[in-house]
Amino acid sequence: MPPESLRCKECQNTYPLDARYVCERCFGPLEVAYAPREHVDPDELRRRIQAGPHSIWRYTDFLPVAAPPRGTLPAGWTPLLRADRLADQLGLGELYIKNDAANPTHSFKDRVVSVALARARELGFQTIACASTGNLANAVAAHAAAAGLESYVFIPADLEEQKVLATGVYGTHLVAVRGNYDDVNRLCTELSGEHEWAFVNINMRPYYSEGSKTLAFETVEQLGFQLPDRVVCPIASGSLFTKVARGFEEWIELGLVAGQRPTFNGAQAAGCSPVASAFAAGRDFCKPVKPDTIAKSLAIGNPADGPYALELARASGGSIDSVTDDEIRAGISLLAKTTGIFTETAGGVTVAVLAKLAERGDIDPGERVVAYITGEGLKTLDCARGTFEQWEIEPTVASFEQASERLAAVA
Repeated sequence: MPPESLRCKECQNTYPLDARYVCERCFGPLEVAYAPREHVDPDELRRRIQAGPHSIWRYTDFLPVAAPPRGTLPAGWTPLLRADRLADQLGLGELYIKNDAANPTHSFKDRVVSVALARARELGFQTIACASTGNLANAVAAHAAAAGLESYVFIPADLEEQKVLATGVYGTHLVAVRGNYDDVNRLCTELSGEHEWAFVNINMRPYYSEGSKTLAFETVEQLGFQLPDRVVCPIASGSLFTKVARGFEEWIELGLVAGQRPTFNGAQAAGCSPVASAFAAGRDFCKPVKPDTIAKSLAIGNPADGPYALELARASGGSIDSVTDDEIRAGISLLAKTTGIFTETAGGVTVAVLAKLAERGDIDPGERVVAYITGEGLKTLDCARGTFEQWEIEPTVASFEQASERLAAVA
């Protein structure tokens, strides 16, 4: 399905496939519109996909680029792991973890940056930029370096040190802004009008967001071309949440997979939960909030796609829930102890909401559930402090035995 135009999600007005992101008529968000695919042979299309590379570029037919780029970092094709021990702990049946920490810079942002950068190069841009809460900063800096492009990365000044180090190492222009993510994003929106740069999540956003669909494509393919019954996914801007749904819908429409769109459950941190709050209040809009949470990668107080996330959760029979910082830490620990996967705080949010849904009885034991883990725990190491015990002994057997006895007595 070759890209045909950019189209407003609100008024349906269309625009050329250039670097723009907002409708001039109604100020609604733009998205990529594809030419209709007529007389599709699902079997032939499935064979074409399976013959592709083990990366997101096996799905080039569904992405807004002319051809897979050369000489770039390979993103995607991350593990989908059956999590039986976690399922048993939560009283669930068939549970899978889609571990996107296995990407080159250890988060799902490698997918969206790959697509945005590929389209930016087609449009002739030489400089890539972004506003980021951390994971996007890592991905933009790394992918720009691999492509030989100049990059500018704007982050909140209080970002986790691990994410700052894992960005600056690639040689980007790293700019720390004294403010939260929404302040950073406003600045970058202004800068996008002053510089001929491809801001991946601003003027390139329609293309960038399409990369998230590949999470749905991989999920279906790794399940043997079957759909999950339910997905649990973190929400920051709401783009990932809604684009994963769109990925499932596209393949259902083309006959690549049979069934209905899964139930969608969104996960937010209580310290930045404008979408969850709107869901609980029955509103169709989000009230901006000032973030105050350890889950900084989800700390977007004014989510651009919040209304669409609300619409999706309600239409699919799902929900959007929030969890506290303590529940986030518990979610990180629970995932690690039952699956061997160490996730960052966003993954802790997802697992904690999954646990809440299970406890509430929202998930039928017969359902096939997929939870999306979007980032690596090494990015937010401070959140693991104080969550486990460490023995300190002398280098003797007697010292070990004494410590073991003391700990056994306390347990």
